[in-house]
Amino acid sequence: MITHPSPIVTRRLGYEDSHTLARYLETGGYAGLRKALGMTPDEVASEVDKASLLGRGGAGFPAGRKWSFRRHAETTYLVVNGDESEPATFKDHLLVERDPHQVIEGTIIAAYAVGAAQAFIFCRGEFALGLERLQQACNEAYAHGALGHRIFGSEFSLDLVIHPGAGAYICGEEDRALGEPGGKARLPTDQAPLLPRSRGPLRGAHDRQQHRDRL
Repeated sequence: MITHPSPIVTRRLGYEDSHTLARYLETGGYAGLRKALGMTPDEVASEVDKASLLGRGGAGFPAGRKWSFRRHAETTYLVVNGDESEPATFKDHLLVERDPHQVIEGTIIAAYAVGAAQAFIFCRGEFALGLERLQQACNEAYAHGALGHRIFGSEFSLDLVIHPGAGAYICGEEDRALGEPGGKARLPTDQAPLLPRSRGPLRGAHDRQQHRDRL
């Protein structure tokens, strides 16, 4: 039996103006953020975990579980990796260019869930049209009250920076995606961690095996 489920992530792409705030609001945009702000951050993370929402990269890591690894600190930053440096891939580029408000709303919800007050979207510099639309959507989100001080009248505030990368395959990895916006060279480093963590880097094969055993 062949089924044809309704699209979720790409459901707005049939509209020519899918990148605009007007179309986003007409199709339920920012309703999820309003709902999330009526919940506690832990409730939002738990809801995402129960929904089995997975990363769209090759690992398919559960988003809720990744959020649970967050470091409880006075200042927390969220970096969204939109570099998409893998050859012949288009999943991030498509959303950045055609539905940037969805990317921004998801970023805000994630920041709320992990307690971040500053967020960055690291986007590949070659995505000229996507970067233009992403920055425009960011400006519109501020004007709409979805970003900045006391979002939608809540106690949560968030600033968002759109950071264009200079282009390098290695920037798709976790350590370079964090280092590039900080001004570090786009060069390979030691193996990226297998899991998000708040402690120091894994040390040796024994520690890496322990992480695999806990999966």
